Amino acid sequence: MPKAMKAQEIARKVIDKEELFILDVRNQKEFADWKIEGDSVEVINVPYFDLLDGVESIMDKLPNENVLVVCAKEGSSMMVADLLEEAGVTGVSFLKGGMKAWSEYLEPVKVGDMSDGGELYQFVRLGKGCLSYMVISDGEAMVIDSNRMIQPYLDFAKEKNAKIVQVADTHLHADHISGGRALREETGAQYWLPPKDATEVQFDYNKLEDGNEITVGTTKVAAQAVYSPGHTIGSTSFIVDNKYLLTGDILFVESIGRPDLAGLAEDWVGDLRETLYSRYKELSDDLEVLPAHFANMSEVQDDGKVSAPLGELYKVNTGLNVEDEGEFRKMVTENLPPQPNAYQEIRQVNMGKLTPEEEEKREMEIGPNRCAVS
Repeated sequence: MPKAMKAQEIARKVIDKEELFILDVRNQKEFADWKIEGDSVEVINVPYFDLLDGVESIMDKLPNENVLVVCAKEGSSMMVADLLEEAGVTGVSFLKGGMKAWSEYLEPVKVGDMSDGGELYQFVRLGKGCLSYMVISDGEAMVIDSNRMIQPYLDFAKEKNAKIVQVADTHLHADHISGGRALREETGAQYWLPPKDATEVQFDYNKLEDGNEITVGTTKVAAQAVYSPGHTIGSTSFIVDNKYLLTGDILFVESIGRPDLAGLAEDWVGDLRETLYSRYKELSDDLEVLPAHFANMSEVQDDGKVSAPLGELYKVNTGLNVEDEGEFRKMVTENLPPQPNAYQEIRQVNMGKLTPEEEEKREMEIGPNRCAVS
């Protein structure tokens, strides 16, 4: 009987660069939009409807053992996995919960220790390219850029004997639904948002403004807010423990943030350039950049972390090396990937204007990260 393989197990294989052969039986359009990727992942796409009469036609494309079948929700992959096993393939498995489960799984990775004994963790959402963070110090925790699925944060904090007392979003997200409000409701934590991004929100929040210091624990681990507009007009970065720069969607390891998801690309290009070419330039080159997203598996290090020294990015990130302002403006307004699925609705949800059911939220988020200039 084929084995049900959980998203967590697949994530470890991807991060550890274990060989993984995947038969993706979703339709071609869905497959082209996004799929499971990794340095040691080989994947082929044969739509489920092409296999209703059997798998004989694709046996020459498959290895004799260890094939993982994936589909959107699980059902089709289970049926195809059974067919493969009947055809003699050994070690067949299917993705439990389908690509929806893959999209939602969060892998916690330790970034490093704080100078006063705390710890910083990055939660890597491999199936969506989202990155969120937890600062832990002396029994308290702060979550930054939380995903919609809040249980992993609650479980992790409990495992670390910490209480979540602070929650913040670096900006009003457009590609995924924030878990900030849900975490506040669940834990009683304070929820911080940049006020310039929150002019239309339908709920109370703490104003996250330039120079704010949010203390986590009695060891005085401070998250210092740095106003850094461009991706949105309110985008705010965090400097944590004078070692880490959480850039939100302004700066990524291999690219820079797009300024168009609120329909104001031309208006915000100047802010984006000012942040990247002036505000960040004044910061220490030694700060470790920790973004809110990644676009390619090449940005994921061997330990599963996504980061790079700020000084190094000024040498190698092409988005930080366009001297001519006109060329920069052209780059960030013309080199844009398709906008995220349902991004307008997601912004409405994050403002508190829409309250969709859980399944609707899942559908809104399906697909890859598209917050970067390509």
